Amino acid sequence: KQRNAVARRAAELGAAASSAEGEVRRLLEGKRAAETARDADLAGLTELEDELRQAESAPEEDDPSTSERDSLSVALQQARQNEMETRLAVRTAEERVSALAGRADALERQAHQEHQARQRAAMRKAVRQRACSVAELVADGVGSALEHIERSLAQAASERDAAQQAKNAREAAVTEVRKRARELASELDRLTDAVHRDEVARTEQRLRIEQLESRAAEEFGIDVDTLIAEYGPEQPVPPTAAELAKADDDGKPEPMAAPFERPVQEKRAARAERELKLLGKVNPLALEEFAALEERYKFLAEQLDDLTRSKKDLLSVVKDVDDRILEVFTSAYADVAAEFEKVFSTVFPGGEGRLLLTEPDNMLTTGIEVEARPPGKKVKRLSLLSGGERSLTAIALLCAIFRARPSPFYLMDEVEAALDDVNLGRLLTLLSQLRETSQLLVITHQKRTMEIGDALYGVTMRSGVTQVISQRLGDSED
Repeated sequence: KQRNAVARRAAELGAAASSAEGEVRRLLEGKRAAETARDADLAGLTELEDELRQAESAPEEDDPSTSERDSLSVALQQARQNEMETRLAVRTAEERVSALAGRADALERQAHQEHQARQRAAMRKAVRQRACSVAELVADGVGSALEHIERSLAQAASERDAAQQAKNAREAAVTEVRKRARELASELDRLTDAVHRDEVARTEQRLRIEQLESRAAEEFGIDVDTLIAEYGPEQPVPPTAAELAKADDDGKPEPMAAPFERPVQEKRAARAERELKLLGKVNPLALEEFAALEERYKFLAEQLDDLTRSKKDLLSVVKDVDDRILEVFTSAYADVAAEFEKVFSTVFPGGEGRLLLTEPDNMLTTGIEVEARPPGKKVKRLSLLSGGERSLTAIALLCAIFRARPSPFYLMDEVEAALDDVNLGRLLTLLSQLRETSQLLVITHQKRTMEIGDALYGVTMRSGVTQVISQRLGDSED
């Protein structure tokens, strides 16, 4: 099929090449004819141009007539038109020739390629023919080989079936053996666990027996043989103390010893162990500890009685002190409050000042508030007063305390530093009143305060040496 297609393609290309060659020849002939016509037209045009030049260069009397000139012009235009058409035809023919030449070259190359393809196809055909001959020879040998292979396959299949049957039988045997091995392994594990449990139980029983023997020897001082001989299972069990007491209460005869019954005696032993645990261990040093604790208790009881009596005495003292404090504080507060009203009216003429208790019902914990209202003001809180007013109010309270509870002398350190002249004059009046009952030692920088003093003391430096000087101002012998 491929060879036929190639042959058809080659024939088509050959026919196309032949037609292209014919077309090229026809076009070349047309080109030559057009060139011949062009040359003729060019020659005629040249002749006409020569005639035109001659006509233009000739004298006017020799000029042709107008009709002749017009005819010549028309002929010249016709010749030029023909020349143009001829040139266009030649140009068109040349382009067509070039296109056909290119197409012819392409067709020739394609034809050459088809020729080479036909040669390669022929070569492949020869190769296929040789391969076919070799394949025929191989096919002849394959037939015999297939027969031998079929016989070998049949024999191998039979051997495979036999081997598969043998394998299945061996696998079944192996499965059975493995199953039996698992059963035996589980049985071995069960027996091993049972033996281990028995050994553990025997060990625990032996340890329990040893512990019981040690306990009997340590607590009761009885060896094993004596314990079995006197308290063994073959010996009758005596009645309990509770049974004997119950028989006495009921007026019945004492119960007889009963034969040994393990469940009954186990319950009896468990009940006795519980009662023993409730009793606790026996302490051989209990009497000594009791005596020590009793002595300690007596000592602590005496100490407690002493503390109780001391507490009563202290409470009595505290009550007396509180009563005395209450009495002194009440009296002092009343005197200071009365003196504060007087002193306040002295330092603030027309003003009102008083002391108030925050808790009048509890004089031991109460606080004291100072209420001051200078003249011309409605405020009573100290925080709303000016600095001088607060200072003067504090001095008034201090002087009220001095007057309520006088002292031989008083020391004041620049108490009038924040006062103006008016308030300073009032303070000096108050200090003059205090001088009547006490001595005053005032540290001050105010000249007016110094003027009311009886004596002045100061420190100065003369020639670089500090020196204390004094000056008596009045005739007082104080």
